[in-house]
Amino acid sequence: MPLIRVEQLSFKYSGSKEYSLKNIELKVKKGEFLGILGASGSGKSTLCLTFNGIIPHSISGEFEGDVYVKGYNTKETSVAKLSTIVGLVLQNPDSQLFNMTVEEEVAFGLENLGLDIEEIKKRIRWALRLAGLEGLENEFPPNLSGGQKQRLAIASVLAMKPEVLVLDEPTSQLDPLGKEQVLSLVTLLNKEQGITIIMVEHNTDYILEFADKVIVLDKGEIILEGKPKQIFEEVDLLQNLGIRIPASVKIAYNLKKRGLLESSALNDRELVENIRKMLNKKT
Repeated sequence: MPLIRVEQLSFKYSGSKEYSLKNIELKVKKGEFLGILGASGSGKSTLCLTFNGIIPHSISGEFEGDVYVKGYNTKETSVAKLSTIVGLVLQNPDSQLFNMTVEEEVAFGLENLGLDIEEIKKRIRWALRLAGLEGLENEFPPNLSGGQKQRLAIASVLAMKPEVLVLDEPTSQLDPLGKEQVLSLVTLLNKEQGITIIMVEHNTDYILEFADKVIVLDKGEIILEGKPKQIFEEVDLLQNLGIRIPASVKIAYNLKKRGLLESSALNDRELVENIRKMLNKKT
């Protein structure tokens, strides 16, 4: 049974004439890394908010269909209950950080769960170690760098021990170093900790390299679904949707049109290997 199952999901915000999501069908397996791509306004963030019940419980509108998380129907399950299974990280870490120290930030959700003090301390140490924030326990969160703030937001969610981590454009406001730090952490959580990842991310190089499955949204509908290699063969369609194409894919696409390569969906390493083979054949 999939960890998350979405059936005929449609949603329209109160006061809106158009549906933000239309007839979404989706399954996410335990341990899977799902990448979500789409232009602004395509429904990516709205879909993310359905996985932990914020839609429909906290945000009103017309909700049709069903979302099941570990067998629980989100319409019938509280956000508090779902938050122990699905953790949500937003693109602006400042919107999620409000305590006076790093340690207090991570402890906040755990205290609300009613855990004993020793378990709280154990989880704080574990989450901060994974997030690379050890030694910053007494730091004032606003003094952290952008990358550190986002990793703190992730650590605060991780401490709740969710099985699914949903990240909505977590690197959009970060500098290159901060982006690298956050993406490295996400990879570690998925590949080494086995946490299921659902991620909206404009860094398509990263999605091509690390996602297990990708969906592409347009006007609230899933128009493409498959492995990254399948999705990034659709270069013309992705460009028409305003989705950034990895540089390696652009180069491979042009070489493929000239009959020099068989595939467009190549990462940097694969592109170099294919060009080397191509040159060796000529010599």
